Amino acid sequence: MIVGLNFAYAVLGVVLMWVSFRVFDRLMPEVNFPEELKRGNVAVAIFVGALFIAIAMVVGHALN
Repeated sequence: MIVGLNFAYAVLGVVLMWVSFRVFDRLMPEVNFPEELKRGNVAVAIFVGALFIAIAMVVGHALN
């Protein structure tokens, strides 16, 4: 039972992180994050990494 609940929370956290990133991506249409990452833009990589860490912290505290 507890393992299933933890798995459900993990899936919910990943879905919420993906939705949050998509919302943020829509708010900044002038920046194409995937294309910039493919070109090796380190600043965008650091920004996206920090964004995922911040979203993970918020989602983690919300699900706790």
